[in-house]
Amino acid sequence: MENFLKGKKHVHFIGIGGSGMYPLAQILHTQGYYLTGSDNNETTTLEAVRSMGIPVMVGQRAENIKGADLIVYSAAIMEDNPELVAAREAKKNGVILRERSDLLGLVTSQYKSNFCVSGTHGKTTVTSMLTMILLAAGIDASAVIGGKLRAIGGSGRAGNSDYMVCEACEFKDTFLKLFPRYSIVLNIDRDHMDYFKNMENLKRSFRWFCEHTSDTVVANGDDENVREVMSACVFKDKFVTFGKSADNDFYPEDIRLISDFRREFSLMHKGSELCRIGINVPGLHNVYNAVAACAAAYSAGIPVSAMREGLEQFGGAMRRFERRAEINGITIVDDYGHHPAEIAATLKTAKEMSFKRVWVIHQPFTYSRTSMLLDEFAEALSIADRVVLTEIMGSREKNTYNIYSKDLAEKIDGCVWFPTFEEVARYAAENLAAGDLVITTGCGDVYKVADMLIEILNGAEK
Repeated sequence: MENFLKGKKHVHFIGIGGSGMYPLAQILHTQGYYLTGSDNNETTTLEAVRSMGIPVMVGQRAENIKGADLIVYSAAIMEDNPELVAAREAKKNGVILRERSDLLGLVTSQYKSNFCVSGTHGKTTVTSMLTMILLAAGIDASAVIGGKLRAIGGSGRAGNSDYMVCEACEFKDTFLKLFPRYSIVLNIDRDHMDYFKNMENLKRSFRWFCEHTSDTVVANGDDENVREVMSACVFKDKFVTFGKSADNDFYPEDIRLISDFRREFSLMHKGSELCRIGINVPGLHNVYNAVAACAAAYSAGIPVSAMREGLEQFGGAMRRFERRAEINGITIVDDYGHHPAEIAATLKTAKEMSFKRVWVIHQPFTYSRTSMLLDEFAEALSIADRVVLTEIMGSREKNTYNIYSKDLAEKIDGCVWFPTFEEVARYAAENLAAGDLVITTGCGDVYKVADMLIEILNGAEK
């Protein structure tokens, strides 16, 4: 791979506050590069960036890139962004312009022992779990996480070792730019079909990802699509499997529900118990996430004691079934789930808990996903007792699909939708009762509804 960092002195990040950009800025900063950055809004992440001595401009203007010999931008940056337009012009004078995934790929190649966590669901949780395991082992690991992990104070860290953990996202095949030594394939589900078009293309990309892993692929042996990818790979001896049963190399036994937010299980490896593990995050799916993280760590020679300790200390990533508040007997949880399978897993977990009613407030994300998976979304959301929808967050898309939240609401009994967050929060506050659990879900900014709801309920409490 071309080392486009070689000889560069000034690197500018367009959108430096993004969860994927901030950890890369941390790593380059520790390597001695002079960095600048910009973003649209003040955030706690920008405060953290500035605390490292990195100048950050709020508001994106062409003059912000002045002096940079390498400019990095994220996929979320619009084509008409003034800095991106100026950067393309600067290329004519020798300035290098690279998308964030190119930089992540180059950075992964610098670590001898890197773990790249892939899959449609669970990447952030498993990346966070694995980071905690390495830290518990006394390894000063670097990490690039798609969400915030309170234990490291954000979405990443720059360590001083040969170990790195990062998410490997399949969107637009960006994970094919990585250089994994150890990779994890958690699952393969129907998503990003606006890019992949069909499941065969998606599975082909995952096969390439597996075949470009230099050491070990930890694969979900219970997932039919993952098994198909495994059987299509040339080098089958690099696979180890995890899953629910003893048909896999790693699996849990004697799973016990201790409380709504804690489970314990025996971690098994080929018929032998490695240790007893407790996790303080809800849901059976998180037991399997923990097994996947342990399988990867074990494959890299990490002590079993660090697996137990790291997972015991793991309290969940932010926006992954994150408990935000309990007010007047009403519990408010925020979750990143934006695919039907993720939402279904979250709501099934919630229904197993001791709450009287489970509410879900969902913000659909992208018109293409909502349109293509409309029936699946309706089925998943219907698991809840009450469903409230916000408008669809289009993000990078225009509504060429002619799809609206009311189309989804019509498929769910008793569902209501509102055009503004304020109306959603007010409706929920007026209808929630003691003993209820309300979950805000979506990968956009629906967490703001949770903020508003907490404010309203706190006001009512006074």
